[in-house]
Amino acid sequence: MKNTNSQLQTKNSSLMPMISVTVLFFMWGFITSLNDILIPYLKGVYSLSHFQANIVQFAFFGAYFVGAFVFYLFARKGKDPITKMGYKNTLVIGLIIAAVACFLFAMTAKANLDFSVFLLTLFLLGIGLTFLQIAANPFVSIIGDRETASSRLNLTQAFNSLGTTLGPALGGYFVFNYFAKNSTGTDAVFIPYLFLACLLLAVTVFIYTSKISYTEEKEESVTQQESIFKKPYVLLGALGIFFYVGAEVSIGSNFVSYMKEMLNKPEAVASAFLSYYWGGTMIGRFLGAVSLSNAKATNKVIYMVLLAVAAFLIIFLVNYSLHGLVFHQVWFFIVFIALNFLFFYLGKGKPALSLSIFALVNLGLIISSFIAAPTVAVWCILAIGLFNSIMWGNVFTLAIDGLGKQTASASSILIMMIVGGALLPPLQGLLADAIGIKYSFIIPMISYCYLCFYGLKGYKIGKSLK
Repeated sequence: MKNTNSQLQTKNSSLMPMISVTVLFFMWGFITSLNDILIPYLKGVYSLSHFQANIVQFAFFGAYFVGAFVFYLFARKGKDPITKMGYKNTLVIGLIIAAVACFLFAMTAKANLDFSVFLLTLFLLGIGLTFLQIAANPFVSIIGDRETASSRLNLTQAFNSLGTTLGPALGGYFVFNYFAKNSTGTDAVFIPYLFLACLLLAVTVFIYTSKISYTEEKEESVTQQESIFKKPYVLLGALGIFFYVGAEVSIGSNFVSYMKEMLNKPEAVASAFLSYYWGGTMIGRFLGAVSLSNAKATNKVIYMVLLAVAAFLIIFLVNYSLHGLVFHQVWFFIVFIALNFLFFYLGKGKPALSLSIFALVNLGLIISSFIAAPTVAVWCILAIGLFNSIMWGNVFTLAIDGLGKQTASASSILIMMIVGGALLPPLQGLLADAIGIKYSFIIPMISYCYLCFYGLKGYKIGKSLK
């Protein structure tokens, strides 16, 4: 009976932290996916090449590397910022920086300033989100049972993906349709980013006034003496984050241009289809949260079906309402959702095995896009989102497994590797300028090859498995 009461207390004490962090994951997902709208929008306004337009992601995700590197340097000197400030204060600081950045972005748009000024405000926004990423990801891992850490992280990442799903649909509608009608130059993004600034300030107040407590993970004395750089599985995991984020962002950044070239669709329509890419990631993460949980097998199937149906309906209804996409235009996506179920079953709820299987599937989807008819090829690219779903959560938890108080230090290294989102999109843009956007997807192909390796072998190199 005492054990049952203890479990109930643990669940209750972690409820508010989970709600608070889940709100954050949603917000930064929404903001991040808006970059996929900014790229084609600013490309048109400033007459940029594919490579130049993808510099948006270089500025935004490059900030993650700079911010996380500073965190890591402090941690190495025994002055870990998270330990000093606490998880809650770190999150609040990050939110304030992000809110200020969105406000400055809005003012830059209103004044129709140079493209380089936009890049500076996006860099500041990335710094703010770096604070959130470094604190929130390990925080989710330590507020509950270690065995279900991947499940919790996949759940919060699912709400992150809800944000990235709504971002292209809503952002595409307001930027390309609603505000573009009565705007000149970059003025169409003024109100959206001003609204985001206000929303971030509201979330800041919510987090600041919330009671957030947690029990810090205990660490063995041997772990305290070992350097992170003597743990190959951590460093290989960091490289996994680099390739995962790079691939995910490259695909999202270049999809609107890809669809314009393949099917000659306008930006607003392509942005609506893009929400299925990010929506697939949301669906897969909800399914992953259930698949990697401790729920009974029969309950897992029921929960997964209900979540998949509900998530698809959200994506469909939003895009039907805003962009007029009807069922016969998107039904093919349901086929890939069914395949996602199949591969979750083959993954057997094991993070490493699921990671390698899903990476292999994405390799197959990209290869198929090279040889398939344009309509099918577009859906092959969009379906990658479904199989991207569990990659971040699985790589992250495999890489920080058993690190104790070194978790914050390792987290800084992992977040640094989000720089993949800064480097790979411009590289794909450069390749698209040279050989065409269709075959530029060779860049994410390389990423999925590495992720397959990490799921098969890399995660256990140098780790003492019990």
